Amino acid sequence: MASDPKRLTHTDAAGRARMVDISSKADTAREAEARGTVRMRPETLALIQSGGVEKGDVIAVARIAGVMAAKRTHELIPLCHPLLLTDIDVTITPDEQESALQISATVRTTGKTGVEMEALTAVAIAALTVYDMCKAVDRGMRVEAVRLARKSGGKSGDIVLE
Repeated sequence: MASDPKRLTHTDAAGRARMVDISSKADTAREAEARGTVRMRPETLALIQSGGVEKGDVIAVARIAGVMAAKRTHELIPLCHPLLLTDIDVTITPDEQESALQISATVRTTGKTGVEMEALTAVAIAALTVYDMCKAVDRGMRVEAVRLARKSGGKSGDIVLE
């Protein structure tokens, strides 16, 4: 089926939601990186960095939550294909100048469809895990700017957004 640039790929001709048929696509190496930020009070960031959050090691738990989320993206987003992911790297870096945690997730596979949604899901869930673990001390935290930074592979090739 030829792709119409004016038509969404997740709807059929009648406008009903559908999973995209990828059976004729070739397997290619695919990679995506997503990023996001959790802004907080400086005291909250210091508490995270010192290991003083009552629920435990915020960065370690959030990193694992991000990895787990990437693996389960197809269970969370109805029209995503289940993928065999070959690598998931979630990095969480304290940013004292911005009073924030900077989150990055890179996801890789060799397959018929990209891993953008898996990378975005990893960042979003890692950020929400930070919020959950620290909300008792800082309800004003903000999850911000969850976005795709770059992707490679597939028919559209390399896309670098930042």
